[in-house]
Amino acid sequence: MNKNIRKEDALHYHSKGRPGKIQVIPTKETNTQRDLSLAYSPGVAEPCLEIAENPEDVYRYTAKGNLVAVISNGTAVLGLGDIGPEASKPVMEGKGLLFKIYSDIDVFDIELNTKDVDEFVRTVKILEPTFGGINLEDIKAPECFEIEARLKKELNIPVMHDDQHGTAIISAAALLNALEIVKKDIGSVRVVVSGAGASAVSCTKLYLSLGVKPENVAMFDRKGHIHTGRTDLDELKSGFATNHAYDSLEQALEGADVFLGLSVANVVSQDMVRSMANDPIVFAMANPDPEIAYPDAVEARADIIMATGRSDYPNQVNNVLGFPYIFRGALDVRATEINEEMKLAAVHALADLAKKPVPDIVNLAYNEPNLAFGKNYIIPKPVDPRLLTSVAPAVAKAAMDTGVARTMITDWDAYEQELHRRLGRHEQLTRVLLNKAKTDPKRVVFADAENIQVLKAAQQVRDEGIATPILLGDKKAIHGLISENNLDLSEVVILDPRADESEAAIERYTQVLYDKRKRKGVTPSEARRMMYYRNYFGSMMVETGEADAFISGLTRTYPDTIRPALHVIGKEEGVSRVAGMYILLTPRGPLFFSDTTVNLDPSVEDLVEITELTAQAIERFNIKPRIAMVTYSNFGSARGKDAEKMSEAVAILKKKYPSMIIDGEMQAHLAFDTDLLKNNHPFSDLIEEGANTLIFPNLSASNIAYNLLKEAAQLETIGPILLGLKKPVHVLQLGSSVREIVNMVAIAVVEAQMKN
Repeated sequence: MNKNIRKEDALHYHSKGRPGKIQVIPTKETNTQRDLSLAYSPGVAEPCLEIAENPEDVYRYTAKGNLVAVISNGTAVLGLGDIGPEASKPVMEGKGLLFKIYSDIDVFDIELNTKDVDEFVRTVKILEPTFGGINLEDIKAPECFEIEARLKKELNIPVMHDDQHGTAIISAAALLNALEIVKKDIGSVRVVVSGAGASAVSCTKLYLSLGVKPENVAMFDRKGHIHTGRTDLDELKSGFATNHAYDSLEQALEGADVFLGLSVANVVSQDMVRSMANDPIVFAMANPDPEIAYPDAVEARADIIMATGRSDYPNQVNNVLGFPYIFRGALDVRATEINEEMKLAAVHALADLAKKPVPDIVNLAYNEPNLAFGKNYIIPKPVDPRLLTSVAPAVAKAAMDTGVARTMITDWDAYEQELHRRLGRHEQLTRVLLNKAKTDPKRVVFADAENIQVLKAAQQVRDEGIATPILLGDKKAIHGLISENNLDLSEVVILDPRADESEAAIERYTQVLYDKRKRKGVTPSEARRMMYYRNYFGSMMVETGEADAFISGLTRTYPDTIRPALHVIGKEEGVSRVAGMYILLTPRGPLFFSDTTVNLDPSVEDLVEITELTAQAIERFNIKPRIAMVTYSNFGSARGKDAEKMSEAVAILKKKYPSMIIDGEMQAHLAFDTDLLKNNHPFSDLIEEGANTLIFPNLSASNIAYNLLKEAAQLETIGPILLGLKKPVHVLQLGSSVREIVNMVAIAVVEAQMKN
């Protein structure tokens, strides 16, 4: 198991709340008796009769057109082998989850208790009326080849065995771009393949389709090089047999241009890489450990282009770059199959996307100032939001061009907009923040370490490389909670400000605080007394550089946490008022609410500064803020103090920042209803995309709106994020979950990275 994932955490994740990872949710109204009569008897008879008369209407009246079956018998689960159908179910549910979050495709996972090819094929075949597509998964070779071939021939819906074709499509895109960078012709390169399983065979076949010459491929299985002199080859391997025979993988790699590894770890040495041709291309994709480790390969050859299946090095060959978008394109034109042309279309779409300017949100996720096409970026990153709108249309067009599409897309701009609407990137920001934090973890102090939620969050951020936690509190109580809950925090620093061992730090911190506050009425004895409180102690650790960020508030009141931070760390240069911002992760994307925690009744000047701080914070996430100043009035439709001050703040901000997208005063629903806005207020800055940021007239309105929306819509949130301090200090909401604490830590780490 991944060393960063504890067994207890994995089991808890899959068992907590509703067991498993997926559920079925109604897509139509079900609130009244009329709704139920339409959904079932007697209303359901009408679509049944329509479909009986015209079977194609099943796509119009049911979920078939957006439903894929993920089917396995558990005989070749990645890294686990033949573990059986029941044990494979968590993997299949996980595949369904990826389909949903990346391409909005619904999935039923089906685990078949059979190893008989005929029985497997017959079972899937009689399920055809239910599904729009079939994704075969984790079926061992050679049965997987026969199963896929027969189902493709016998079914009239798309079928793909992702283990075969996913890696092939992604690595083929990487190969095309790598060859372009080193200026080598695909028809002349010599390729050595380590492995002869489903993935290796499919990759090699696709490379041949792209122009690699069969005589230039040397494939190795467990027994050695596959050549015509061997008598133990089955029909599949015989197709890759060459007349020339190599004694070893080492011999074959001498002068080779490309190495493709889909076998086992550490079968390639640095000397073997050194023996390859100029500008070698090495795709070492054994999981979890590649045929040669990335650091060893790049140390052996400065001119190498290297790809692996790992996320911690450049050029990750990840199947999630392919299957969600390939099936999306195939379903959207009701394709009868996924043919070679559709796969090649995906290859070229991925290769082309890597050459385009990279969105800021991708650069942010990988801590890069500007990712650009080159040796360390030959395929897109999994977080790239353009994958859906690049690959799916290419696959759909190929299906139409090759005559396997049953419906035609005529307005491609409208189709692209539909794809955008399918995914409201609500989880993307979280993934980006976590990935960004991992690139440069910081030291984060937790004030409330005598709380099990905080300790579990500390465990997670340490295990995942997000941050180095420092715990404040009573050591005996903390160790007791760690032991009771079977946590592993043995290497984490635990400090008790009231313990004798902290006296030296208390002395230093007291002097620093006294120097800061002596003309604010604080005496030396008062400064010392304050330092025994965790919020002062933790803030001082950040101020003196002994930590990078401070997290508090889970068991404290909000002012009790902010006040020490203001006294010790202080506000940013030029900032007169701090503010609090929440992020709500919604299906339409992240929504930013401010000020939700600090200012009771801000003035016009306060609102201007709150908006400035909020916009700056959002821009640090590489998101363009689109700001609505919300209240009860729409552009002067009603008078009153709140409406007038919001209108005045908008006027000041528009004059001060002509390029800022901001408008108001307006009612909250108008900020999102762009059609209503266009019809009634076409002059507004928000008529194109609507708002992603709401500024409220007072604390009551903002806090009520945030809590109501969070609970009623069951939204995941991040915050409150404290804006305007010199260094990262953030205050947890009472009752924050482990997930919310981890997200807040990621925010604090990213902020510390940027401030440093």
